[in-house]
Amino acid sequence: MSSTYRVAQAIEAGGPFQIVEREVPQPGPGHVRVAVEACGVCHSDTLFVNGGVPGISFPVVPGHEIAGRIDALGEGAEDRGWQVGDRVTVGWFGGSCGHCTPCRQGDFVVCVNLKVPGWAYDGGFAEMLIAPADALARIPDALSATDAGPMACAGVTTYNGLRRSSARPGDLVAVLGLGGLGHLGVQYAVAMGFETVAIARGAEKADFAKQLGAHHYVDSTAATPVAQALQSLGGARVVLATAGNSQAITATVDGLAPRGELVAIGADPDPLGISPLQLLMSGRIVRGHPSGTAQDVQDTMAFSALQGIRPMTETVPLDQAGEAYRKMLSGTARFRMVITAGT
Repeated sequence: MSSTYRVAQAIEAGGPFQIVEREVPQPGPGHVRVAVEACGVCHSDTLFVNGGVPGISFPVVPGHEIAGRIDALGEGAEDRGWQVGDRVTVGWFGGSCGHCTPCRQGDFVVCVNLKVPGWAYDGGFAEMLIAPADALARIPDALSATDAGPMACAGVTTYNGLRRSSARPGDLVAVLGLGGLGHLGVQYAVAMGFETVAIARGAEKADFAKQLGAHHYVDSTAATPVAQALQSLGGARVVLATAGNSQAITATVDGLAPRGELVAIGADPDPLGISPLQLLMSGRIVRGHPSGTAQDVQDTMAFSALQGIRPMTETVPLDQAGEAYRKMLSGTARFRMVITAGT
């Protein structure tokens, strides 16, 4: 094996990516080294590339939708059931501290010291990385690396957001947005037995929504307000808001059924325009949903393999990581950019 490996790193906040070689690291206790085969490009990578969170130091190697194979074990990793050659993902949940109050309560995904790849340690825009063993999810044989990588963030966030919601089979569930998150959310909602409404901008997306399995399509630019369209269908038990647009999310609230639930997973720094009166009389709920633990990612992949659900991806080699990142930012990716390395 070569003594060096390549990474795509951002050299300054918001700056360009450069491909550099580094010395191959050895995994410490409780860690593994993963030979990266694919890594999805997520909009949350901008938090790290732009230095938008505390503790970022440059250069930054982003990427938290990682799929590959274990090629070295640190002390104790084998005791946790891992072996060299195992196919694994590392996602937004890149490990937990194990000692904060949420961790002691077993709620690891909201760990106060959550280890996100690209923030706590080098991410997957690389040919290899070192990751904690508790961050690993086992990839089923039915999924390729390019399919599995996006499941570690986009997939688990939509799948978990739905399965931990109040919706039950047969309920009306709306998915706001048909992008990198939403195109998976619609597929999961249908497979879970929900009467599924896709909401997006433009009448031309109706056919795509139906291809994904949606039972109904709502054009958010049409004359009929989104909330009214949802109420005409009986009101949504759950709206899974995947679009990172606070105005669009706000427009769905009055479309919720009594005790309906808005689950926000699309990030936008702008506030939601919701009044207490919109929530009080009908007992509506608004909540944010984070990603999911390594076990949640493994559940997501198993369900996806069982139901034939796959992300729609565009792949590029590692040396085009900057182009892939820019295409993600422009909103023209269809629907998840995936960087391939080591294949």
